[in-house]
Amino acid sequence: MLDVSRDDLEGIILATETAAYGRRFGVIRCGQIMSTDVVTLEFGTALADAWGWMRHHQVHALPVLNRARRVIGIVTQTDFLRHSDLDMYKGLGKRLRALLQRSGLTHSDKPEVVGQIMTARVATAHVRTPIVELVPLMANAGLHHIPVVDDEDRFAGIVTQSDLVAALYQGRLAELAELAPAA
Repeated sequence: MLDVSRDDLEGIILATETAAYGRRFGVIRCGQIMSTDVVTLEFGTALADAWGWMRHHQVHALPVLNRARRVIGIVTQTDFLRHSDLDMYKGLGKRLRALLQRSGLTHSDKPEVVGQIMTARVATAHVRTPIVELVPLMANAGLHHIPVVDDEDRFAGIVTQSDLVAALYQGRLAELAELAPAA
């Protein structure tokens, strides 16, 4: 009989799964699959501008950086909806337009800029982080976008669920090709 807590056991299983992924697919790192041509925002970016860029570029999230290009947050479509009183579906479009419109006042309780609605606690990965370490974050923690930073902790790119699935799929295809008999 071992005295192992549920959390410890979960950690052991997760570490085992991660090691198995690494053996199966090799070590693919975030820097190899991340998108680098990413629109980024600053704390003071107007909400309407951020919403427009998200729609124009057809993305669901944009990283928020400080002037030193360090990640200070991420703004998602969910952040916009949460501040548009999502609980009341009727008239959502009208409430979203009201959120995006500036009040014109110097002091207002209404959010005016990205920094007021962004998610400030952001999970990031390093360019050398193996992508298998992102699987639990995206599968269990519900993250869809993970900003990637370099050795100086500056923004380098972003890994999306689509990037991760594509990389794992390519790894699986490579594995199958190795197993196929030579014709």
